[in-house]
Amino acid sequence: MSDYFQGNLPLQSVSVAKNAIRSPQAETESSGELALTIAEAASDRKAGDILVLRVADVSYLADYFVMLTGYSKVQVRAIADAIQHEVETKWQRRPLRTEGKVEGSWVLQDYGDIIVHIMMPKEREFYNLEAFWVHAERIPLPQSDEDEGNPT
Repeated sequence: MSDYFQGNLPLQSVSVAKNAIRSPQAETESSGELALTIAEAASDRKAGDILVLRVADVSYLADYFVMLTGYSKVQVRAIADAIQHEVETKWQRRPLRTEGKVEGSWVLQDYGDIIVHIMMPKEREFYNLEAFWVHAERIPLPQSDEDEGNPT
């Protein structure tokens, strides 16, 4: 065995477990809390049609997908920045990779166990990822304080 260390390994992607033995259920619960943090950060930036899908049972790609709509390229980028800031502050994690931020019509943030899709309405309608992941469990989002105060 060699003591070779790959120097370009992104340190933020290496998770340090408090407990050496963690069940897959505990990891999924933690991922679920992170997904809700992401949804809340997006909601604070007025993202529309926020959808959290638990895909762990139907895909090996991630535990959760968070899909949401931004209504301008500036808003899409602002939502991506807000999500990254909130996750970095609360969870001390950065995305493993981010794609599409320059174009601003569809930003993908990959946190490993969570994949975030921030799309303009045209892209969201065209690609229709919700239909592709129809077998995934939809996670209800907590009501915001603003929603509770407004009778409908």
